[in-house]
Amino acid sequence: MSTAKPTAGADKSAADSEQYLTFMLAGEEYGVDILRVQEIKGWDKVTRIPHTPDYVLGVINLRGAVVPILDLRRRFGLETIAFGPTTVVIVVRVLSGRDERTVGVVVDAVSEVYKVDAADTNPPPDVCGSVDTVFVKALATIEEKILILLDIDRLIGTSIADELVPGAAVA
Repeated sequence: MSTAKPTAGADKSAADSEQYLTFMLAGEEYGVDILRVQEIKGWDKVTRIPHTPDYVLGVINLRGAVVPILDLRRRFGLETIAFGPTTVVIVVRVLSGRDERTVGVVVDAVSEVYKVDAADTNPPPDVCGSVDTVFVKALATIEEKILILLDIDRLIGTSIADELVPGAAVA
């Protein structure tokens, strides 16, 4: 069994552990490195951009920066649902070549922040449900459930961030 725990009031992470913000998507719990999370926003209207992939909902103006918004359900090929009161946009920083970009991802709900020890993670199996394992950094067992830890850089992809907002690097 894992030693991973929610981090409320926890001590600083050791060198062999990382903190992950977890969120729900189609009944599964996913995690992204908390150091990549810029903020969490409630769902709001976006400005559509023509000729973008179907999972690109559009862009928003976030304090003067144009930020592309991606629907992770569509990105993963999952059934789309109407956005509800728990639907949020997680704004993350993504490495794109030598630059850093800001991108928002729409998820069903935010869950927890967990400290995950490296010893409690396993590489993804060859088949990992409906998510292409190229996006999966590792699987972690936390409180008797499996958490899918995502590689946000591969998930968003350099080409997507560059196509949507060329030159929109975040310092």
